[in-house]
Amino acid sequence: MSNTELSGSHNVKQTTSLNDPVGEFSVQFWGVRGLIATPSSDPSRYGGNTGCVEMRVAGKRLIFDGGTGLRILGRSWLELQSPLTAHLFFTNSQSNRIQGFPFFAPAFVSENCFHLYGTAASNGASIKQSLCDQMLQPHFPYPLQVMQANLQFNNLASGSKVILDDLTIQTALINQNQRSAGYRVSWNNYSVAYMTDLYQDADEIDLGCIRELVEGVDLLIANATYNPPTAHNHESSDLLWKTAVNLADHAGVKQLVISHHHPDAHDDFLDSVQTEVKNAFPEVLLAREGLILSVVGGN
Repeated sequence: MSNTELSGSHNVKQTTSLNDPVGEFSVQFWGVRGLIATPSSDPSRYGGNTGCVEMRVAGKRLIFDGGTGLRILGRSWLELQSPLTAHLFFTNSQSNRIQGFPFFAPAFVSENCFHLYGTAASNGASIKQSLCDQMLQPHFPYPLQVMQANLQFNNLASGSKVILDDLTIQTALINQNQRSAGYRVSWNNYSVAYMTDLYQDADEIDLGCIRELVEGVDLLIANATYNPPTAHNHESSDLLWKTAVNLADHAGVKQLVISHHHPDAHDDFLDSVQTEVKNAFPEVLLAREGLILSVVGGN
């Protein structure tokens, strides 16, 4: 992957490794699908794992969502020396956001410590309860208690902030129906927003909290929106990116990455969507597994 400098007062660059000397704020995509994983040969370039994004910020490890991509991330961490500490932020408790957690190998190492954050689900369940429930019989053979790492659970309310030294993670409820959280990570005048539950009827929601998270960020990671999976409709590709692009345009976002692709969207179709959306918002990429971006200073 070549280094490609993108415009903006802060530059977002593609790089080949999180170990490259390109700054202290890096983002890697481990899963980019919505709804359900697609382990077929068709999504070979974009990948088939459900959502998981890793950020390295000022020496800290942040993870956003625990889809099946979390399993791959965990395997890569097994080469690192324990103890490991990381912070996992869940956007909601639906299966495609938490289904990788039972397979997150570092959580079975007693020396490690993980701080987990999430809002209450639509039925009132905490993030701890949701993660526990999916690991109970008959859904899973082993309970959450088999994980030997120190798991610290934190319940988030809309508008709350998590402060880790000079790093701030701001939260907001961005989707009432799914009780989904959005996040803004800010450090040293750099910022990345992660909000993967935007939906098509954006005019019907309160954009105030969303705009607050997104305004002027160096990088916005947002979802593609689409009809329910039973609709199986790819003819109107405009629905895939219109909401995210409108938000990025109005909020002065410097770089947009569209993720959480429909499980039926094959590589050639996603290529055509990226070409189409660039006409409306040039500084855009469609997420793919293995994509690494670094937010760096510069003029």
